[in-house]
Parts: sequence; C-alpha cells; structure tokens
Amino acid sequence: MATDHIRYDVLAREALRGVLRQVLTDVAQHGLPGEHHFFITFLSRADGVKLSPRLLAQYPEEMTVILQHQFWDLVVTEDRFEVGLSFGGIPERLVVPFSSIKSFFDPSVQFGLQFEASDGAAETADAGAPEIAPPAPSPALPAAAESGPAEIAADESVKSEGAEVVRLDRFRKK
Repeated sequence: MATDHIRYDVLAREALRGVLRQVLTDVAQHGLPGEHHFFITFLSRADGVKLSPRLLAQYPEEMTVILQHQFWDLVVTEDRFEVGLSFGGIPERLVVPFSSIKSFFDPSVQFGLQFEASDGAAETADAGAPEIAPPAPSPALPAAAESGPAEIAADESVKSEGAEVVRLDRFRKK
C-alpha cells in the first residue's frame, strides 16, 4: 500500500471541524435558530481544555455539554470555543479547543459528526490513564439532556488503513 503523504485523514478531520467552527460562530452571532441544540463531547484533560477542578473531578476522561437554553458568552476563535454554562446551579466558564472534541450532535435535525482526537489532544488525555473500552452506543438521548451535562455514548468510527470514515447515516432519519 502506498504511503499517504498528503494526509487526507487530517485534511478531512480539519474540514469537518471547520463545519463545527462555522456553526458555533453563527450561533455566537445570531443565537440558536429554531429547535437546534447541540451535544458536544470532548476530552476533559486535552491540551488547552479549561475546566474547574470540580468539573474535572466529576468528568476526568471526557465530558458532554449541551448548548440549548442556558448558555451565555459563547466566543469562537480559530482553534477553540469558550462558553458559560451552569452546572448544578453553579456558573462555570469552559474553554474547549476544537482538537479535543470527540463528537458533535444536533438532535433536532439528526445531524452528527464523530472525530478522533488530534494527536496532541489524545496523547495528553491518555497520559497515565488506563485504557478503557468505550461504552455501548445509546439508542436514545439521555434524559439528563434538559437539565445539564451528560455523558453520551460515542458512535464507533469505521477505520480502514489509517483513514477515518465519519458515519453520517446513523444520524439521518429513516
């Protein structure tokens, strides 16, 4: 098999992160349109992630946040987003680099993206942590979606010879 010097996997991953960046930029400028809302799962110990010690203790591996009714001061830059959210009635400010994001899902239109963490984010998050098998995929969104952050099972990615394939058909209406 020939060596991929172009690194199509990296280019595709960054292009899909660009979709996420654009969506969040639009929401920061105009608010959430219609019934749209987002579940964003990220590695909580990745480089550049900023969480309070309380949240980091509660979500030591990964965390899912929900941007729907109660968030504020959404700021999107080239490499990250920052947002204010309330957890158990306590306001928090989160900084989440796009490289730390594992998945993005908008249940209002059944659209989702699944990412492998960038090399640097994955190495930092995995440093010293035991290897844990991912949880089984959940058939429905968690009930906690309306009340605050929740961990949702990640969809498995399909891999072939080092390439990353994002399965969009799981999120389409049938």
